[in-house]
Amino acid sequence: RTIGDRIGEAKASGNLGNTLKILGQFDEAVVCCQRHLDISQEQGDKVGEARALYNIGNVYHAKGKHLSWNMAQDPGYLTQEVKETLQKASEYYERNLSLVKELGDRAAQGRAYGNLGNTQYLLGNFSEAIAFHKERLAIAKEFGDKAAERRAYSNLGNAHIFLGRFDISAEYYKKTLQLSRQLKDQAVEAQACYSLGNTYTLLQDYERAIEYHLKHLVIAQELGDR
Repeated sequence: RTIGDRIGEAKASGNLGNTLKILGQFDEAVVCCQRHLDISQEQGDKVGEARALYNIGNVYHAKGKHLSWNMAQDPGYLTQEVKETLQKASEYYERNLSLVKELGDRAAQGRAYGNLGNTQYLLGNFSEAIAFHKERLAIAKEFGDKAAERRAYSNLGNAHIFLGRFDISAEYYKKTLQLSRQLKDQAVEAQACYSLGNTYTLLQDYERAIEYHLKHLVIAQELGDR
């Protein structure tokens, strides 16, 4: 501010916002991120503006998750405050998405789609969540980003469960399992086995359910995860 560096001030405000978000001071975080947005717009800095929109989305997303943890309910069964907070997150992610499309930034589009999928899932809009996660999946494949691809499969599996499409969920969870093995991520592998066990229980294929739950158990024991 002393040297009149507006872009520097914008970035510093954004960093403050992100730090306050991590500290759980969501309302103060929004103020700082909004300052980042205002200055970026004033300076015609499209990249900064996109980043600020994404960050504000993140703050509302984190606040929504934080508020809903206290209730531990299924997606879609939310208080008015949580619903409004997640809707705000969604609106900022949408604005970010249209701007990064304009900028031709595919990687940023992938991130926006993933977060839109997650907020719509929490809001109980499972069909919308699926559409966003499919977009996320396509971009992850484009970049050869196996970790993002794995997350997308996992999220697609979860959303299909709530639509009662258990067989489709099982296919997505199998892809999650395959990728977690490729990535040598045992904790995620265990989680995928757990999801498959539950899905096959819902499909009333108990033999297979037992098979996957046993795999889950073995990894949990290997990792010493009580």
